[in-house]
Amino acid sequence: MSQSRGYIVPIGGAEEKLKDRVVLRHFAEICGRRTGEIAVIATASRLPETGRDYVRLFRDLKVRKVKLLDIHRRSDCDDEDYLRMIDRADGVFMTGGDQLRLSTIIGGTPIGEALIRRNREGLHVAGTSAGAAFISTHMIAFGDDGPTPRFNMVTLCPGLGLTDQVIVDQHFRQRNRLGRLLAAISYNPAMIGLGIDEDTAAFIDPEDTLTVYGSGGITVVDPAEVDYSSMDQASQRKPISLTGLRLHVLISGGTFNLVTRRATPGVALPTGG
Repeated sequence: MSQSRGYIVPIGGAEEKLKDRVVLRHFAEICGRRTGEIAVIATASRLPETGRDYVRLFRDLKVRKVKLLDIHRRSDCDDEDYLRMIDRADGVFMTGGDQLRLSTIIGGTPIGEALIRRNREGLHVAGTSAGAAFISTHMIAFGDDGPTPRFNMVTLCPGLGLTDQVIVDQHFRQRNRLGRLLAAISYNPAMIGLGIDEDTAAFIDPEDTLTVYGSGGITVVDPAEVDYSSMDQASQRKPISLTGLRLHVLISGGTFNLVTRRATPGVALPTGG
């Protein structure tokens, strides 16, 4: 069994599913594609077709075996067959929907613990939209849209905990979420903010280098040099002041090392194949 951590792949939502399918295709490839096995978790969605649609998509991409884990209650997370699926899988894909369903149903269960353990052993874990938010230790549960951070703009809660280095916001440019990501960072400028556009993914490798895939961009908010935050002085709905932030906007092929905090524009990645 691999001794290096698997990829962690937050996706901004609404990934292309009909034509190039760059994000889904690359996830299938790192999972072995024709020799691989992917487990789909659709807990975040209340729509019964969501999980089935992703099973079909990965089968269309020639993944050898794709299984749906039908998890709707915390008791489902004790299912021995599901736990064996995660132990065998090369990748797990969590769909979109409501991230609070993921945290309240999977958090602290045998399935949640298995995902953390297996990712450390080499399992690749991806999540789109709500699934992306859930991946990290601290999760944006909900908040207001808008460009300027304000007090009480965002609510955080515990996520799955695959990484404590980043906090993710999804549908980023499309829903104007810069303000709430900055507000989340201002609570404790220890984590790097990732604002991920739709049809865009951050493939975070075992060495903690993020590479961008997809048609949009990723806004990286690096708070390492923040020297002032007014969060502790702000009052209800008032704007927050932050100074010393570093911000990068990366597109396909761009990279960011979460340890060295170095960004590179990279080389544009292919859009199909």
